[in-house]
Amino acid sequence: MALIDDLKDIQMKAMNTVHKTILTISGGRLGSRLGNMPVVAVTTTGRTSGLPRTVMLTTPIHEDGRYVLVASKGGDDRHPDWYRNLVAHPEITLKPVDGDGPVTLTARTADAAEKDELWPRIVDAYKGYAGYKEKTDRDIPVVICEPAA
Repeated sequence: MALIDDLKDIQMKAMNTVHKTILTISGGRLGSRLGNMPVVAVTTTGRTSGLPRTVMLTTPIHEDGRYVLVASKGGDDRHPDWYRNLVAHPEITLKPVDGDGPVTLTARTADAAEKDELWPRIVDAYKGYAGYKEKTDRDIPVVICEPAA
């Protein structure tokens, strides 16, 4: 199972690298949105290395300076590394690919009531999240990122 997990991780990192490359080569004209969701570059602090780690993510809900992220990892049974990093170090930097920024935000996992309120809107933005939820027994975290105090 460890080999399969390693291959999945390599695939995800490769997709992220390809995405960043397409954004760079196209000057942000290609790959800045996935359907209705804007793409954002999220920089966390590595939980063990202490080094900055940047990943391209989508934000199904973004309003009033607040961004919502979904730690789905495509329905994998493991949390994504970026989520584990922000749990250890909640201050993140987020840059909308097609907007201003970057902005410093504080990230936190939504509580059960917040998640219940947000989940239908998340699935409305991207139906794939419903499939990811069915694919795993893991409770997929919803992350609320708000301006740092």
